[in-house]
Order: sequence, then C-alpha cells, then structure tokens
Amino acid sequence: MVEALHEGEPAAVILDIMLPGENGLSILKRIREESAVPVIMLTARGDDEDRIAGLELGADDYLPKPFNPRELLARINAVLRRSQPTPAGDRIEAGGFVLLRKRRTVSRQGQEVELSATEHRLLEALMSYPGTVLTREALLNYARGKDFGPFDRSIDVHISKLRTKTEQISGGKRCIKTVWGSGYMFEVEEP
Repeated sequence: MVEALHEGEPAAVILDIMLPGENGLSILKRIREESAVPVIMLTARGDDEDRIAGLELGADDYLPKPFNPRELLARINAVLRRSQPTPAGDRIEAGGFVLLRKRRTVSRQGQEVELSATEHRLLEALMSYPGTVLTREALLNYARGKDFGPFDRSIDVHISKLRTKTEQISGGKRCIKTVWGSGYMFEVEEP
C-alpha cells in the first residue's frame, strides 16, 4: 500500500475497515503518515463511533454500505474537487522560503529539500502564520488531524528535523523559533 502510494500517486483511495490482515483504520493512519491523498471510507461499519474514528484519523469522507454507486461517484468527485489547490494555493512564501504543497518541498534561493508528510504539514502551518506563535497542541492537531495530550513531545522531534532541513538551504539561518512555554513561530526577516 505504501509502495503503491509512492509509485502511483493515486488521485484518491477508497478504503474499507474490515479487511483481511490489517484493519482499514490502521491502514488509514499509515496513509496519513505518508500522504495527503483523499481517502473515502466505504464500509459496512457505519455506526457513529466508526464514522467519527475514520474522520478523526483523516478520512475525507465516509460512506456506509449498502451504498448507491452514483452517490459514491458523486462523493469521489466532491473530494477530488476539494483536494485541488487553487492556482495560488499550491505555494506558500515566507521569510525567503517557498513551500510547494504538491511536491512536498521547501526551497530558498534555488536550493530545495524534500519533507516528510508530517514535516510538510507542520511547516505549512508555521509559514501560513509567520510571526505568530503556534502552540504544540495546535501544530500537532494541524499536522496529524487529531488531538494529542498537552505533554506529547513528539512535536519537538519534528521541529528539530525541520530546523535541520531549513538550515541546510538557508546557510544556517534559523527560521523556526522556540517561544519557551508557548510553542513555535516562523520568523521572518524585517526588510
């Protein structure tokens, strides 16, 4: 599945919960670690708890079985429309850095580095609000699409990796600032 995501870059994924071997919700979680591809859950498990779990793990839509094939097609088309960035929406620029959403890269002065899915979403959040302190919880929710506890420190590891990558392309310039007791901020140079 992960290999297929990297090689084929599908437009969308239709995923069931009850699968042989691995649970569909577990697969969805792994997809979200690797990709922002739209995912529609299509499953016989349509109770509230299953729908909520699927949506909280990052599914873009959820359709219980039995279903009307025309409704599935309409939902696929709607998800694909929503996933298409606006022409100006594919890139974010801040502090001399350019983040490209489709390519999942960040560049500065012609140098470019690739980002993991989580790193990309974190940097997207930070660059979308330059000069604004974002809490760890807000960044984790943005990056993973679900709530984490206030003491989850995995954000620090991702920020450290992001700093290393951004410093590689900026000649050592540190753009992600730690605001002690508050969170992180994407710093922009004053003109």
